[in-house]
Amino acid sequence: MGWFWAESPIIESSIPKIPHAISAGSDGRPPPACPMHKSSAPAAVTAPSSTESACPYTPPNASKVDEPKPSSKRSKYNPLNYMFSDLSQDKSENQAVALPTEREPSTIPRGSGEGNWEYPSPQQMYNALLRKGFTDTDVTAVEDMVSVHNFLNEGAWAEIVEWERRFGQGLSKGWQNCKRGEAGSMASADMGLDVDHVPQPSLMRFMGRPKEMTPKAFMIQVMGKIYPSAFGTEPPFDRHDWFVQREHNGKKQEIRYVIDYYSGPPEPTGEPVFYLDVRPAVTPTQAVERLMRWGGDVWYRASGAALHESATTN
Repeated sequence: MGWFWAESPIIESSIPKIPHAISAGSDGRPPPACPMHKSSAPAAVTAPSSTESACPYTPPNASKVDEPKPSSKRSKYNPLNYMFSDLSQDKSENQAVALPTEREPSTIPRGSGEGNWEYPSPQQMYNALLRKGFTDTDVTAVEDMVSVHNFLNEGAWAEIVEWERRFGQGLSKGWQNCKRGEAGSMASADMGLDVDHVPQPSLMRFMGRPKEMTPKAFMIQVMGKIYPSAFGTEPPFDRHDWFVQREHNGKKQEIRYVIDYYSGPPEPTGEPVFYLDVRPAVTPTQAVERLMRWGGDVWYRASGAALHESATTN
């Protein structure tokens, strides 16, 4: 899901745009050639770079210190998003259909403070897929791929912003936001009762880890085998780690968020259904945040406080 771009020079836009919608002609399913929607996607393949010297003869006593060190695969990637940083907007060889080259800005602020992150154009997406070895990608499906990815990224960021609204000012304020459960906290936000200003978080960098299942996702799979009626579900088709900058009392802190991406049965209309499990990674502080949010909601509903408040209001 992390197809943000961080190439140089950065094209900035101060007015975020809503990602374009999935085209009406789509069948509602992610295109099969898209590697981020395959739970068993093949390993990324890149063209091997030539490491042979221009000279056909190497003296047997040549020093290994003088030999050039082959560049690592990761050295070709942008460290902010682990994607190729030098993809052009040019059509690929044998590309029969022209793809748009316009890039849409996201609503996600950069950690550097230089505007918002941008999504790749469909042409850049297609070029990236080819470089990763997915040469059988249907070029006519690329625009739908970009739509799905942009939509999911925006949804993930909305979840992160909600976490930061609750806990961006410390655990004490976090508990005040969580003690009335999920519904109560959301109602307070809708009524504007969060009088304290919470600085807007920003995304510093992110990393896709589709082959590394999170402990939570693994446990859900185990529970699904034991209690399939209650926990049975397909494993997530993708996993991302997003590193978010939180500011509190003038101090900046990096919070790692973990995102599991699940797909569900499509709607009767054919529209795809996705579920995002977004939460901060388990550290001592973030573990307390997760416990507060989950425990506060469970206790509020189990204790009957919601029914009591409703009766008092009526």
